[in-house]
Amino acid sequence: MKHDSQWISSAIRKIEADYQRSADTHLIKLDLPCLDGIDIYLKDESTHPTGSLKHRLARSLFLYALCNGWIDKNTTIIESSSGSTAVSEAYFARLLGLPFIAVVPRKTACKKIEQIEFYGGKAHFVDNPAEIYDESRRLAKELNGHYMDQFTYAERATDWRGNNNIANSIFEQMQLEEHPIPNWIVMSPGTGGTSATIGRYIRYQKHDTKLCVVDPENSVFHDYFKTRDTSLTSQTSSRIEGIGRPRVEPSFIPDVVDEMRTIPDAASIATIHWLEKLLGRKAGASTGTNLFGVLQLASEMKAHGEKGSIVTLLCDSGERYLDTYFDSLWVADNIGDISGYLDKLATFEHTGSL
Repeated sequence: MKHDSQWISSAIRKIEADYQRSADTHLIKLDLPCLDGIDIYLKDESTHPTGSLKHRLARSLFLYALCNGWIDKNTTIIESSSGSTAVSEAYFARLLGLPFIAVVPRKTACKKIEQIEFYGGKAHFVDNPAEIYDESRRLAKELNGHYMDQFTYAERATDWRGNNNIANSIFEQMQLEEHPIPNWIVMSPGTGGTSATIGRYIRYQKHDTKLCVVDPENSVFHDYFKTRDTSLTSQTSSRIEGIGRPRVEPSFIPDVVDEMRTIPDAASIATIHWLEKLLGRKAGASTGTNLFGVLQLASEMKAHGEKGSIVTLLCDSGERYLDTYFDSLWVADNIGDISGYLDKLATFEHTGSL
């Protein structure tokens, strides 16, 4: 296929210019007097133009595809997604004047579908979330388009050595803190690309930091970490939108991870309601998964008399989930009783023990 090199150069310039217009995301320190000598930070990825951590991934995937010659000026972009990546890719597709189709599970949050459409994209629904991959490939072939395939390319599209990736940003922002080198960075996996970037960067920079990856229920990543069995599958989808997968994704690299934990879904949801009281605003459920894992580690550090810092991600805003995770009836029907974890978190706030 003959490529329009002038258009490709212009497309790359537009993406880089968009990046230059965006300030880095904030690093928020939580005020928790119960953890004397242990500091917790949230890197607020909800402040990206498209409102989530996936903005970074979408930018990297577009640059990777452009530089590989997979996208030209008339290419239709197709992505399989649970929502947030599709929102961000729709944004960049509109920036370049390209058609965009998101293949998403029918249960994807309505707010995310509205945002995909706001940026000019179209949602193509499947009833079974496991069908998103094959359906995306079929559409790409039918339309002579490009299947972005975040689940394969997330771990390689981002320059993990530096280039202001998320890990580089975290360590630069921590430089003036009391404990500038975190004891832990905690991350939940969707594609696995961000955990791969962080884990590789920690090793490359020779930091004395450990990476803990926290998985929701109904995800195979934790079992894969323990067994290395790539054939693992789950018949039930994750209830924490954006993270957890029913199959082992190519971008999840277990050997860069120091520890994994499975966080109960009820704990994740309880944690975002608890966090709202600390921050005065809502966060998505994957942030609850991240933060509950952080609080577990902090509680263990306190019990062992350790000092230091832990960093995790605020992945997206809770405003996208007003009709799900912040609707008490929906939570009761779909997640169950979260009161026990709310009680645990209330006790933690006074004792530092979870």
